[in-house]
Amino acid sequence: MSNDEKVRSSDELSADAVVQVQPAANPMSEKTEPPKASLPAAVYIAAWIGLSSSVILFNKWILHTAKFEFPIFLTTWHLVFATAVTQIMARTTTTLDSRRNVPMTGRVYLRAIVPIGVFFSLSLICSNVAYIYLSVSFIQMLKACTPVAVLIVTWTFGMAPPNMKTLANVSLIVLGVIIASIGEIKFDMTGFVYQVLGLTFEAIRLAMVERLLSSSEFKMDPLVSLYYFAPACALMNGAMCLFIELPKMAMSDIFRVGLFTLTANAGVAFALNVAVVFLIGKTSSLVLTLSGVLKDILLVVASIVFFGDPVSGLQAFGYSIALAGLVYYKLGADKIKEHLAQGVRAWADYGVRHPIMRKLIVFGLVILGMFVLVGGVAPKIAPDYDPAKYAHSKLGDLLGEGAKEVPKPAV
Repeated sequence: MSNDEKVRSSDELSADAVVQVQPAANPMSEKTEPPKASLPAAVYIAAWIGLSSSVILFNKWILHTAKFEFPIFLTTWHLVFATAVTQIMARTTTTLDSRRNVPMTGRVYLRAIVPIGVFFSLSLICSNVAYIYLSVSFIQMLKACTPVAVLIVTWTFGMAPPNMKTLANVSLIVLGVIIASIGEIKFDMTGFVYQVLGLTFEAIRLAMVERLLSSSEFKMDPLVSLYYFAPACALMNGAMCLFIELPKMAMSDIFRVGLFTLTANAGVAFALNVAVVFLIGKTSSLVLTLSGVLKDILLVVASIVFFGDPVSGLQAFGYSIALAGLVYYKLGADKIKEHLAQGVRAWADYGVRHPIMRKLIVFGLVILGMFVLVGGVAPKIAPDYDPAKYAHSKLGDLLGEGAKEVPKPAV
């Protein structure tokens, strides 16, 4: 569920340190154990980036590579799994006890939760269908427009007055995505339309959630939200799947992908929601924004490595512009200047404490940059040359199997 992806605000309370009193004959000699140190924020960030990327790549593999072209069924399965797990957690653990603070009634559920669930379902279905037609890298580039879509929806619904300065700030994102779309090598109009619809439905959902959460009574963390939304979404998706995909499905399709694979896929998707709960409150808005950008970049790289998705230079240039605009829109010029100044001071201080290491880092970055530039402009040499055949031929010569003709590189 990945820009990436969808971190909601929550009033997570930090647990007080538990003081354990050791039994002793003399009450004056009571000892206390120091509170256990919590995990560093980097662990939560790494878990969120890893799980978010895994969900997207996993879905792409199932829907495209494994040819399990039933996105509505896959979405329904995720929601049924989430419903079952959250119901079990609510009855056996204290993780979801904060739901008791939400004044949820049948009327509120029908008027607030169900409409949001409808757009949540439509967003998930359209986004999953897009994976059949588009590359993961291009989808991530299009998702950079999510803040723009949310902004337009809030203006349309009258939730915020139109602001030309804000519009100018997000125009950089739109420009970058347009350039990335022009540079897309495997552009498919059907997948593009599905992804745009998914972004639109997601923007409407986020705007409705923002209005719901504007009341302090309805503050919910992602797990509690999933507890309320998953059942309604599972019913709606299930009804759609019953008429659209189920008549074309057979048990052989499920067995071909594997029950274990589908269970693992739903488990990773649910674990992402758990990771979001722990992430909120552990990091600042800057870290969350930069972590999201890093996740998107890593997903583009993973798409190239695992699926062989091509990314043109024009596309990379446009996506860089979109990411820069996204950071500027979320943080603002003043915050960026403040953090850049802090970074410069930290780098200078590091150079004073570790001068040799700083020089090595600079040297390594220069060499890496030269390789990237030279590799980008260098022509292909010997495209027909097969190093495996060449190595086999040389190995045969060494073993005395007779001289073999070494393939000549193409000129």
